[in-house]
Amino acid sequence: MKFNTKTIHGGQENVDPAYNAVMPPIYQTSTYAQSTPGGHKGFEYSRSGNPTRTALERSLASIENGEFGMAFGSGLAAIDAVMKLFKPGDEIVSTNDLYGGSYRLFTSIFENLGIKFHFIGMQEAENIETYINENTKLIWVETPTNPMMNIIDIEAAAKIAKKHQILLAVDNTFATPYLQQPLDLGADIVMHSATKYLGGHSDVVMGGLVVKDKELADKLYFIQNASGGVCGPQDSFLVLRGIKTLHLRMQRHCENGEKVARFLKEHPAVAKVNWPGFEDHPNHDIAKKQMKGFGGMISFSTTEGTAESAVRILENLKVFTLAESLGGVESLAGHPASMTHASIPKEEREKTGVVDSLIRLSVGIEDGDDLVEDLKQALG
Repeated sequence: MKFNTKTIHGGQENVDPAYNAVMPPIYQTSTYAQSTPGGHKGFEYSRSGNPTRTALERSLASIENGEFGMAFGSGLAAIDAVMKLFKPGDEIVSTNDLYGGSYRLFTSIFENLGIKFHFIGMQEAENIETYINENTKLIWVETPTNPMMNIIDIEAAAKIAKKHQILLAVDNTFATPYLQQPLDLGADIVMHSATKYLGGHSDVVMGGLVVKDKELADKLYFIQNASGGVCGPQDSFLVLRGIKTLHLRMQRHCENGEKVARFLKEHPAVAKVNWPGFEDHPNHDIAKKQMKGFGGMISFSTTEGTAESAVRILENLKVFTLAESLGGVESLAGHPASMTHASIPKEEREKTGVVDSLIRLSVGIEDGDDLVEDLKQALG
């Protein structure tokens, strides 16, 4: 199947053996009757497995060209499961420009448990190798990064990981499998905050992992069941429904993203626009190579360079909604320094460009001209 067909049919064969329902039913149950102890139809208890969640996990694996999918209660629960593959003394090399929640989980939880993190710039992939030693177990990559939209070469990172026999995990939330498929580029683990583009309607919180290797999958399934950070059947149903229109939505997100980015670049109140589609964007050539389009995520700073100038713009927006999160059909705007990245110390976030005047946009699927007009009036 090609991608657009996979979003609708991938992994969804015989999802309802009971009545042949076209859409996977919501199995709103915690437990399952057994004919004899251990005699069941593949499901015993819904933390361990639920038919609706299984349908979603198969869909996730299909659209990422993986073999095994896992759905969790949130993106951070999915990352938490990956971190539990490691033990005290292990080291992880992570990009330094990443989602604030990931940074908080790494530094406030897992550093205290004895795992060491190196947060580094990865725009030059060879920089990764200088931080690898005999204790290194994982390279953690976000691309495009949140919120600076930096592009990291997945294929180059995968070659380094294979050379040193360590794992490569890629947070693919911003790009989605519509634009980028990290497993095909050599990654071992793909992570999604399915809350965002996969769900696509700002009505569910969920995370997902996809892998190809069975041994790795078995370890992650064990952690998923043992730690219990799973999602419920209703949420699984909502994300399954969202995935069915992912290809259509992402096409419009990309079209509107380009229109908004090009408008902002010419506006005198805007100092710098971060969007991978610009030819002068760092690693634009890599984005062109590993992505099918440039997405609907944009960040920009104001020429005034103050938090007040950013807040003034955000408060004046009418079509864009000032809110956390991203990837929904509606356009959202946020202030990373005080919202999504507030957990990163000011001096650390400013090193990566997350200054007080930075605004992050999640460009939705409304009429692109209306979005431009809204920004025009807010910028003044």
